[in-house]
Amino acid sequence: MKVGLSTYSLLAALKTGEMTVLDAIGWIADHGGEHMEIVPYGFTLVDQPELAAAVREKAKEVGIELSNYSMPANFVQESEEAFEAEMERVKQHVDLVHELGMTHMRHDVTAFTLPPDSMTIQWFEANLHQMVRGSRIIADYAAQYGITTTIENHGFSVQASDRVQRVLTEVNRSNFKTTLDIGNFMCVDEHPLIGVRKNLPYASLIHVKDFYFRPYDEHPGDGAWFTTANGNYLRGAIFGQGDIDTRRIMKLIKDSGYDGYVTVEFEGMEECKAASRIAIDNARRLWQEA
Repeated sequence: MKVGLSTYSLLAALKTGEMTVLDAIGWIADHGGEHMEIVPYGFTLVDQPELAAAVREKAKEVGIELSNYSMPANFVQESEEAFEAEMERVKQHVDLVHELGMTHMRHDVTAFTLPPDSMTIQWFEANLHQMVRGSRIIADYAAQYGITTTIENHGFSVQASDRVQRVLTEVNRSNFKTTLDIGNFMCVDEHPLIGVRKNLPYASLIHVKDFYFRPYDEHPGDGAWFTTANGNYLRGAIFGQGDIDTRRIMKLIKDSGYDGYVTVEFEGMEECKAASRIAIDNARRLWQEA
């Protein structure tokens, strides 16, 4: 098992210019990370080949791996022209993943921000064919490079464990798996331990994060809270300090025999560098204690 950090965890520093993506690579290595997941927010690489090359070389220089590339995508389009344009856009990112020397990427299959009527099982089933078609095209394109493409339990339409499995089963490609996020099940009010147990057999990479939870009738006041699909409240926490049963989940993952990348994600209110350092330390400690 190798513990690393997503660049998304350092987004606050990247957005202000306090840190560049090259700085992030060095910072992760200096603070115990063994790999870095690239999430192109606060910077871009697909349109900056020189920066992409520098990222690859910097990772080699400091001795960490580039584990995963996570990007937004939306295969549920209103026209064939829009669908084909999205296919070409995502393929450009697949080419970038290959150029970076990486063999694993995550893409969404729907827009992340959706109205309530697009979170229903009826909407999901009505649009499943587009999600499946797009995922097959991208998986088949990525196969030429030996790249595994994945769907994460991410975005309110395809966030529950059963819906993720539904897409995986329908796509039916050996190089199409799931990036398993232990916390994101809570966004659709599924117990994290149950979601993790159900989808572990399909996981090729694991995200570990933590949330604070408050029920729908206990408004927590101002702060970086957001609502789940059913109106409960969540706020990002430092991994190991929130309300998710992180100890039991880490033991479950370890006992399953999983021995791949574990990516720490932080999206809370605390200062991002300090929070990320604590989260990395907690992830490694909880794994050792599991």
